[in-house]
This record gives sequence, structure tokens and C-alpha cells, in this order.
Amino acid sequence: MVYENSNEILSLYELDASNSDLVCNVRDTDMTFIWNVAERMDITIDKVPFRLSKNQIVFLTEFHRIDDIEIESARMVRFNQPFYCVVNHDNEVGSKGLLFFGATGVPVITVDKSSVRDFELSWEMMISEMGKNDILQQDMLQAMLKRMLILSVRILRRSNNLSKLDKTQSEIVREFNYLVDKHFATHHNVAFYASQLNKSPKTLSNLFSLVSTRTPLNIIHDRIMIHARRQINYSNLSIKEIAYELGYDDIQTFSRFFKSKEGVSPGHYRERLQQPMLQ
Repeated sequence: MVYENSNEILSLYELDASNSDLVCNVRDTDMTFIWNVAERMDITIDKVPFRLSKNQIVFLTEFHRIDDIEIESARMVRFNQPFYCVVNHDNEVGSKGLLFFGATGVPVITVDKSSVRDFELSWEMMISEMGKNDILQQDMLQAMLKRMLILSVRILRRSNNLSKLDKTQSEIVREFNYLVDKHFATHHNVAFYASQLNKSPKTLSNLFSLVSTRTPLNIIHDRIMIHARRQINYSNLSIKEIAYELGYDDIQTFSRFFKSKEGVSPGHYRERLQQPMLQ
């Protein structure tokens, strides 16, 4: 089911093996969450395999590359930025830097038994509202979408220990993740992000130590590597061009960094990916 008003689009899909290809039909500014309602779902994102159990939800942006998916039964919500911009309306749902545009990998939440009915109700109301056609339809659909996002944010905050922080501290963590996702290609040091947040690098490090074993520098490096792997995996850019795109002035510095994280040089990484195709 699709709601479309000019360039504002919201889509709801019941997915199974027969229409799982819909997951890959991603447009500019699309944001997607896929809710597995069967016993299992296998999805490979940016060459990384994920196995979702029942009532787990994965959150994706247009930049994630879906390589493969095996679905028994799932529900997908896909909306574009004109329909609802999670950045401009961050004060409403608080998903920026957590569910979307974060620097910490692919977000997956687990909906426990006590919360499943809340998600079911939102889904049912969205499906029902899709059949309406009046001037309040878009407002109602946005309200139900926001409800599902808020429910998801609550679960993610509990699972990643953000609930241990006060509101100001958790906002700093979210904003740091968002800023890294936005600037990782041009700024590789913690000092830049600390200055953007009006904090010292040490304050950031101390704050992150309360919720994670990953330091702010780890998060920056991991985000650089996500993009580096993605470009090596899917683009025809040379290693030198990828290094330059990521803010490295010379290929040797980039290669040393990549090897320190991946265990092989970027050139060997690309060769290893291509090897099965040559056999």
C-alpha cells in the first residue's frame, strides 16, 4: 500500500518470499524499517549477514546496500524525506543518530512480548488510514509513523545503555553519532566533534565510557571503514580515489589505516572479493 502526495511517499508492505525484491527498490532519501514477524529472516547488508529472529526490526537508509534477503513473513515501512524528515523533526521522535544516520552500524531492535501489541496497533492503524482519503490523512499517517519510531527509540535506548544517562548526556551521544556520520570523510579526529559539541575530547571519552567499550575515536574509525568497504565492494573507484574521497592525502596512509582495521590492504581486500567470480 502506498500513500503518495506530490513527492511525499509512505509505503507499507507485507513481505514474503514472492515479493522480497521490493526491499531493494530504494529511492533517494528513503528510510526503511523491516519488521520480521516469522521465526527468522536472513538479510545481507553491505556484505555483512544478519539473522533476525521473530519481532526484530532492522533500520536502513538509502545508503545501505542490500545484497541478499530471505523472508518468510515481514512487514516493511518505507518513507522518504519529504513525507517525514527525521533530522528536521528530531525533537519529535529523537531517532537521529540512533535509528537513522548514526555511526555505529546497522541498528536492530528486539521487540519484547510486552511491546509487540503496541507495534501491532500502530501497523493496523496505518493500514486502516491508507484506505482513507481526506485532508487529515497525511497527518494521521505521520502520527502513526512517529509512534512506531518513538517505540523503537525507547527499545534501542534501553538496549545500548543510553537509558543510564540523563537527557543532556544522551543527546550529546546521539549528536556525536550524527555528526560523525555527516563529517567522517573530512574530519578524522575527536577534537573536531568535541568542538562542535562545545565539549573537550576527554569529556566525550568519559561520557562514552559510561555506555560502551567503544571510544569516540573507535566510532569515527569504524564509520570510515564502513564507507571504505562499501566503495571497494560496490564502486569502480580506484583505491587512490577512495582514499582521496575519505580525506586521505596519500594512498599509503589510507592503506596502513585500512590494513590495521581489516587485516589486509584495500587492494587485497578487493582482490579477495573478486576471487570467487574468477573461479
